[in-house]
Parts: sequence; structure tokens; C-alpha cells
Amino acid sequence: QVQLVESGGGLVQAGGSLRLSCAASGRTFNTLTAAWIRQAPGKEREFVAGISWSGVSTYYVDSVKGRFTISRDNAKNTVYLQMNSLKPEDAAVYYCAAAPRGGISSLSYDYWGRGTQVTVSS
Repeated sequence: QVQLVESGGGLVQAGGSLRLSCAASGRTFNTLTAAWIRQAPGKEREFVAGISWSGVSTYYVDSVKGRFTISRDNAKNTVYLQMNSLKPEDAAVYYCAAAPRGGISSLSYDYWGRGTQVTVSS
């Protein structure tokens, strides 16, 4: 079993930056693909970024490429999402998720955190 706890959300002005963290417990976390998935009010969950268990492979939704960076520190059982040049349309609840073979669909993830709110003012 894996538990995920997100932190780092908040209110930021458009153009600003935030760094989200996801702390995991469970000894198998470093074998899992991890991802950040967001959900805005009235919208479906959207895959944002994913990272392989080793950290070698990363992938992003087109709308955040060049602005967001996902990384992980397996020694600390933590995944990060650095978000720069934030836009109002990035506002959402951001969830950390993990799975043995996660992909770009939110449905492929087995473990989820409770989410952290990101609000971007224009």
C-alpha cells in the first residue's frame, strides 16, 4: 500500500511560480510511475505530467510543456512539480498519483493523494 500527501499549493499571480511536493509512504514507491493530475471545477481530471520510477523518462500534456517540470527523489520518497509562468487556466486541484505502469490516462493510476489547491489570479 502507498499513501501520498501533496503540499505546496496556494494562491499566485499569473506569471508566478509554485512548487508542489508529494510525499509518499510505502516501501514500493521507488518502483512506481508517478504523475500529477489536475481537476478544475466542472471539468474532468486532466493528466499534467508523469515520471518513470527511475526518473529518466518524463512526459507532459502539451499545455504545460516548457513551463512545468516533474522530478522525483526516491531517497526521500518524494515527487515534485515545479510550475512556472502560471496562467489562470492552470488553476485546479492538483493530485499526486502513482501506479506500477501509469500512463497518460488518469484511469491508469492506482494510488492517489487528496490533492492541493492551486489558484492563479489574473
